[in-house]
Amino acid sequence: MIVLGIDPGTAAMGYGIVERNGGSLRAVDYGCLTTSPDLPLPERLREIHATVTELIETHGPDFLAVERLFFSRNAQSAFGVGQARGVVLLAAAQAGIPVREATPNEIKLGVTGYGAADKTQVGRMVAVILQLAEVPTPDDTADALATAICLANAERPGDRVNTSAGGKAAVMDRSAIAPIARGETPYERSVREAIAREAKVAAGRR
Repeated sequence: MIVLGIDPGTAAMGYGIVERNGGSLRAVDYGCLTTSPDLPLPERLREIHATVTELIETHGPDFLAVERLFFSRNAQSAFGVGQARGVVLLAAAQAGIPVREATPNEIKLGVTGYGAADKTQVGRMVAVILQLAEVPTPDDTADALATAICLANAERPGDRVNTSAGGKAAVMDRSAIAPIARGETPYERSVREAIAREAKVAAGRR
């Protein structure tokens, strides 16, 4: 299973392609698209759409993973994320691939075991889970990989939460109708063990 994770934004869009093979995960490709503030907004959105379309065509993901949109105290920031998110969803719809979503807390919990983890913790655990030599940067890239990791492992055989064109209407909010199942899976056990190792290393530095 190949999952394309996206962390949308008009200034910077993180992306991460993760492959799940049984209980193991590996990073296929990841990075961050930055758009020039000198460009008009329509041009920036066009660049985002073109990049997501190219990633879909190149990697052929089984689904696109994105963070569920939530209200932010910074209305301008939330508005920009919403616009970028719209063209990302459009690219997925045009390619006929499903979209999966999770709340920010679900993503943090799925990757770090702690729903209120900060970006440093998320980035570090992404590197541990995917066995990367370094923490992915910038944060947008790490967040995109974290989203892909969480939803790749939330997917169960036979799940049809969202459907492609021709089926029932797609449900964009996965967590609202099919919350991510709890209970320790092999993946969750590996996350717990990785967290324990991280804590041991941190304790040794004190």
